[in-house]
Amino acid sequence: MWAMRAYQHAEVYFNLISSVDPKFLKLTKADEQIYGEFRKTFGDLKIDVLDPEELKSEPAKEKWRPFCMRFEGVVEDFNYGTLLRLDCSKGYTEENTIFATRIQFFAIEIARNREGCNSIIYNSAKKPAAAVAEEAVTA
Repeated sequence: MWAMRAYQHAEVYFNLISSVDPKFLKLTKADEQIYGEFRKTFGDLKIDVLDPEELKSEPAKEKWRPFCMRFEGVVEDFNYGTLLRLDCSKGYTEENTIFATRIQFFAIEIARNREGCNSIIYNSAKKPAAAVAEEAVTA
């Protein structure tokens, strides 16, 4: 059941960043707090292409655990399992997806949206529609 919910969440999110400029998305009521705490704690974390070790190794878990716990009671189901893309320029595939907590997903995706990393998805989804419209005008 949780796997189905995680997949549906991933699908809805990917459709959202494909159709709305991610720079303007607000994912939670606590986006400002999440982003501020995330960048304060993980200022050097490369978010465009994630290294799974930065999320799953024992030293990483020791750093993530206190970060995640700050959002207990702030973000609903903050520790619920969800799917996270490793490379933000690609979709959800078996090779490009890792299991993460919901607050890790929010922290990384809010940063990706604000820092322009997810714009590649939006722009590539927009491009085919623009090309079709242009062909219709020139035909």
